[in-house]
Amino acid sequence: MTTPSVLLSQTPPVIVVGSGLAGLAAASQLISHNIPVQLLERAPKPGGNSIKASSGINGAPTRFQPVSNDVAFYSDTVKSAGSALASAAAEERARRERLISTLTNSSADAVYWLTDEKGIDLSKVAQLGGHSVPRTHRGGPGQKPPGASIVGSLLELLGKSPYFTLRTGSRVTRVLRESDEVLGVEYERSVGEDGKEKQKESLKGPVVFASGGFAGDAHGMLAQYRPDLAGFPTTNEAREGSQPLLTGVGADLLDMDRVQVHPTGFIDPNDSWALAKILAAEMLRGEGGILLTGEGKRFVNELDTRDKVTDAVLRSAKSLTKDETTATGSATRQWDVTLVLDESTAEATSSHLGFYKWKGLVKKTTIGELGPAALETIRAYADIVSGEKPDPLGRPAFGSWSLGKGGDKEKDITADSVVYIGKVTPVVHFTMGGVAIDEHSQVLDTRGVPIKGLWAAGEITGGLHGNNRLGGSSLLECVVFGRIAGDGAAEFYKKHYRNTGN
Repeated sequence: MTTPSVLLSQTPPVIVVGSGLAGLAAASQLISHNIPVQLLERAPKPGGNSIKASSGINGAPTRFQPVSNDVAFYSDTVKSAGSALASAAAEERARRERLISTLTNSSADAVYWLTDEKGIDLSKVAQLGGHSVPRTHRGGPGQKPPGASIVGSLLELLGKSPYFTLRTGSRVTRVLRESDEVLGVEYERSVGEDGKEKQKESLKGPVVFASGGFAGDAHGMLAQYRPDLAGFPTTNEAREGSQPLLTGVGADLLDMDRVQVHPTGFIDPNDSWALAKILAAEMLRGEGGILLTGEGKRFVNELDTRDKVTDAVLRSAKSLTKDETTATGSATRQWDVTLVLDESTAEATSSHLGFYKWKGLVKKTTIGELGPAALETIRAYADIVSGEKPDPLGRPAFGSWSLGKGGDKEKDITADSVVYIGKVTPVVHFTMGGVAIDEHSQVLDTRGVPIKGLWAAGEITGGLHGNNRLGGSSLLECVVFGRIAGDGAAEFYKKHYRNTGN
């Protein structure tokens, strides 16, 4: 039998663009078919935004869920998608519904692929905003945040395969298409000791694009499609969107104005006007955390969908206006909101809180520091958690919060009661728009016809999430459609490229 090293020198690879979770999932499937993979990553290090994912990955129903009969994931996702789905023409709506069905029906298998096949701990489950039950999985105590854990494990496993090659510092500049088929890519590779010299190269083979969204393209695509978000902080590195590479070979675009502004990015007290923010993971609220205005008042169901929580922040919290920022030389737009956790919530989120405290984003303090209004607000919240009165804001679950739960609230909750707090503000986080794909991860042209030899998965795609993405569905989308893309590219490769000897 021909050895893998000889095969790699004799046959073209499948080209995967982007080393976030979607690209790694696609590459993992390809090497399982003994097919050579060349993964191109434009950044100096692999992992993309996926490695920073902090809340978890959705799956339903799984053996890890406290609710074993979870059948509402599809309907929750449809509801979250909102008008982008509801107002679509019949054929387009049906295609979007197939994407959602594929995502939700494959979710338990995606979690088990990571836990049972890849050995990743995802045994802790929380309920995030817009979810009717807990279904967002992350590791238990002592584990890394889910993005780092998943991406690190897959990179390690891929690195052991002779069929896998990773090239960082390699930016794709053109997709090659002849007639009706994509045949490869051109790219620039950083060379030399300082990496500043660029060498142009090309690769031939089928292509899987998993290069992410355009939320970091502040002066390019983001400014083009959402100029109203100028000045918002972001969780993304400054990086151009790569959708134009695919429209250049005929791909259709969808939902490009649907950009997710996450309600909670940490304001670093040591650099409060920095444009780049670290995300305050949604699981902090899922495990019981609450949001207060600068005046100490709750103003929103913290477990509503991200778009609705963000809208409530913009309506209710004090805007830190441009006049106030003039002295700093920054035009960053921020709002005055405090995230509050009690000690039980802090313990439940300890895998993340240690990092946030180390970075100075969260501190341990007492309610007295927040003022008398916050004390009354937290006492009222404890009554809601205890079931003594309904939440007028409609929060359905309270995670691990225990402060003042039961007993005499006047004695249980005082100005000296310990809490953990961090200042947060809305941040540009994710783009729901991108290239059109079908449920087989094939990229579609403007007529809705698959482009031969081209697949896409992850944030570069559009049409799945609509108006809003549920927390935990980004990593899930990457696994589900990344694996589908890998399997589809493998089948295509076997039919159209040199036999790989398997």
